[in-house]
Amino acid sequence: MLIFVQYYLSGRLSQHLLWLASLAGVVGLLAARSFVALAPVVGVLAVLANPHVRQDIPKYFRNGAAMRAAALVGFLLLSGVYTSEWPTWRHEVFRSLPWLGVPLAFTLAVPLTSWQRLTVGALFVLSTSAVGLATLIQYLIDPTSANEAIRIGQNMQAITGVFHISFGVILALAFFWGLLLRHHPLANVWLRAAFLGAAAAAVLTLHILAYRTGLLVLYIGLLTYAGWLLTRKHVALGVGLLLLLGLGPWLAYHTLESVRQRTDATIWDVEQYTLGHDINNYSLAQRLAAIETARTIISQHWLVGVAPADTHTAMLDQYAWKDFGLRPANRIQVHNQYLKALMGGGLVGLALWLAVLFWPLVQPLTRRNPYIRFFVIIQATVMMVADVLSLQIGLNLFVFGYGFLIVAAESKSKEKSAEIASPKLAP
Repeated sequence: MLIFVQYYLSGRLSQHLLWLASLAGVVGLLAARSFVALAPVVGVLAVLANPHVRQDIPKYFRNGAAMRAAALVGFLLLSGVYTSEWPTWRHEVFRSLPWLGVPLAFTLAVPLTSWQRLTVGALFVLSTSAVGLATLIQYLIDPTSANEAIRIGQNMQAITGVFHISFGVILALAFFWGLLLRHHPLANVWLRAAFLGAAAAAVLTLHILAYRTGLLVLYIGLLTYAGWLLTRKHVALGVGLLLLLGLGPWLAYHTLESVRQRTDATIWDVEQYTLGHDINNYSLAQRLAAIETARTIISQHWLVGVAPADTHTAMLDQYAWKDFGLRPANRIQVHNQYLKALMGGGLVGLALWLAVLFWPLVQPLTRRNPYIRFFVIIQATVMMVADVLSLQIGLNLFVFGYGFLIVAAESKSKEKSAEIASPKLAP
């Protein structure tokens, strides 16, 4: 009993629970969905296990990243005043709880050590590459059938069942974070080699399986990095990377059947919409119709939107006026997180969301952090082509990354500022 009390008073119980929650979050994203649901609960337990939690409570309210996340929940609660979809509203409120629980854990639990954070990053990168390679093997067993499915617009999900859009984003994140973690001071030579191999496996999987969204965020991330190199006067590296970015897609198109099928199918898909043909069997054309439908709704409810819980019903009602020849089963929701925020919350809701997403790039500390930069750039890009927060895995991926990277970085910055402002007196 005394040992447990000492364990608790030292703060290690809180720290280890936060570590466990972080590891469970990674496993849950890639394989066991139940772990994703349990991770925030364990994170809250880590907060309660902090022996100094009462004194630390003000840290949560001083953390801007945590407060911006809480503002999203606050707006959702306020939208209950004008929502007409009460069951959906109650469900959305329940789904939004990680916006409170995860930032709470990374501000009030005892912070992870550098080594513990490295293990979480290593688990994410190495596990993602392992799932990617296993999925790649599944593809190579029968590439002809897989390529035919790609030709008609279908995507191969991860072998663990992860949705292809989310898995493409995870693979892109694993690529960038794997390269960054190679330079971690605590990574030994074997771990650095493993990170390099994992990054290579991630980019190879993205290309061979022709994950359209994953490739988009990958190349946008690389293009941003090339621009950063040029602004830092690394002209040779920047220009070289730009040339590779131009050469890479060309080589992939001419060497990989899956990429060629995906490209040709994409062009044909869009043409069906622009030419006014039947678009019931074309996903991109349906997305373009959904965007036009959403724009009509936004023009009518531009200030506070129709309420976040009412967007689905509003889209169906608008389709009743103009259905683009779509059968009811093909009248999809808008695949754009910014339009979804604007439709549900108007300019107010969009402003809150943009503050959560882009504020880290405004602050010097978080802007200089390459892990955060790539996280924000990749998430901001994928949200142009998918309403990722509508899917539980997309929501969990963003909230976990937001807490682990952005909330934790701001919390650490506040602690350092406090130490500088009130240095301890020497005895």
